[in-house]
Amino acid sequence: MAMKTVEESHVGISCYISNLPGFRGVLKQRYSDFIVNEVDRDGQVVHLSSLDAPPEEEQRSVQETGTNTSESDTTTVTSYAALLDSFKSLAGDSDAGCLEEFLNQINTGDDKSVAPLVLSPDSNKSHRTAVHKFFKGNFKFLVTDTVDGPDASSKCIRVRLNSGGPNNNGRNSKKRKERGDKPFDSRGSKSWPENVEKFLRFHLYKENKDTQEALGVIGKMLGIQSRSFGFAGTKDKRAVSTQRVTVYKQLASRVASLNERLFGIKVGDFCYVNEGLVLGQLSGNRFTITLRF
Repeated sequence: MAMKTVEESHVGISCYISNLPGFRGVLKQRYSDFIVNEVDRDGQVVHLSSLDAPPEEEQRSVQETGTNTSESDTTTVTSYAALLDSFKSLAGDSDAGCLEEFLNQINTGDDKSVAPLVLSPDSNKSHRTAVHKFFKGNFKFLVTDTVDGPDASSKCIRVRLNSGGPNNNGRNSKKRKERGDKPFDSRGSKSWPENVEKFLRFHLYKENKDTQEALGVIGKMLGIQSRSFGFAGTKDKRAVSTQRVTVYKQLASRVASLNERLFGIKVGDFCYVNEGLVLGQLSGNRFTITLRF
């Protein structure tokens, strides 16, 4: 079936501002034919000019905080090792080894792809109760229940990831309720230095991706929710666009390091600011359009 030609009158055009002869062209034949640059409230056109994080001396206090965080992570690993030793005494070498592998899968993979762990058959109810209490007291991000074993007289304990993931106690946790509809994730680093602004602002350059899609990719790499980001407006998908974005309590060096792994997305021009962006905080957009004949 032949495509109908769209006339000016079909889209509400009834007159022209000049008597010059008209012409026909194809709009957005390629996504690179439509370039969008955000214009901030001060009239500055947003461009991506640098992929580098701020100089080291400007981030020294932030990097010191990063070192403290690493020490905290090491403490957590050590704590898990001690807990695994305790679990080995309670449930045996085999189940302890399976639990260690299960925890490693959670820490390195996609939470949704981690299958539940079923421990060895256990017909002793009091022992199963002790195992349930062990998980409840030491692994808040895991939940356990009892399932049928391989024979009628035995039961097994099943261990699975809590629906809220390893960083909270479930979908209805107190922290989640307190956050409400805030435009950023308030669970940033607790040791963030007082002399550094809490929001990292950067320029987001993307090709053939809408704003939410691009931030979803970046958020997944950083291990944070999409709501952690703030922006002044969404941009067309079929375009090359550049806009400002803010994210709560993230190091510029960490975000900048993503450029090596990002495809069709780049981030740069980093600085720290006091407030995150919200929708509407812009003057408009500048368009550079290519028409093909």
